[in-house]
Amino acid sequence: MKAAARAQVIVIAKQPVPGRVKTRLTPPFSPQQAACLAAAALTDTLAATAQVPAVRHVLALDGEAGDWLPAGFDVIAQHGRGLDERLAAAFGEAYAGLAVPLVLIGMDTPQVTRTILEAAIRPLATGTADAVFGPAVDGGFWLLGLRRPDPALLLGVPMSAADTGKAQLARLSEAGLRVHQLPPHTDVDDLASARTVAAQAPRSRFAAALRPMLAS
Repeated sequence: MKAAARAQVIVIAKQPVPGRVKTRLTPPFSPQQAACLAAAALTDTLAATAQVPAVRHVLALDGEAGDWLPAGFDVIAQHGRGLDERLAAAFGEAYAGLAVPLVLIGMDTPQVTRTILEAAIRPLATGTADAVFGPAVDGGFWLLGLRRPDPALLLGVPMSAADTGKAQLARLSEAGLRVHQLPPHTDVDDLASARTVAAQAPRSRFAAALRPMLAS
């Protein structure tokens, strides 16, 4: 068994409640179906994260935890209005609880694996990078890792925009951080991206949930 890396992994997510998650999938799907897909994506993400030998696993949650939450996660509430504030707060609270490097991902990349996450942690844990950045195909980012979080690295970065990733990467570079970039991944955002992600991870819970919806 691998020794735990001196790092922690954060998943930032919403409780998969119909009408509050994956709204860009409605239509073609109903709010209940969209919530089912969100729950499957979150379950896949948490399962991969739980396998990572980190010293702490954190779920920064908007809502209440359900039976989809595996053992071994510390749950913290999200705080802030915009996503930039929520990300900054999640990094800050997790670091205050344990001052080691952090890697944060969302619930929109169920194709992510333990191996991918370990590769993200490694440069931070070894000190060869100050930040790790995972760009998303849609122009955002699917992962952000920091050796030492600072709200100034996130606050004011325009989120959910076509140039979010570019703006976030620029913020890290302007701060003088050594940034290790990861390969791009597709976020589940609409039907086309859902199909893409399901094809990339055909054995995932997400793919299993999507399959009958496409057939109906």
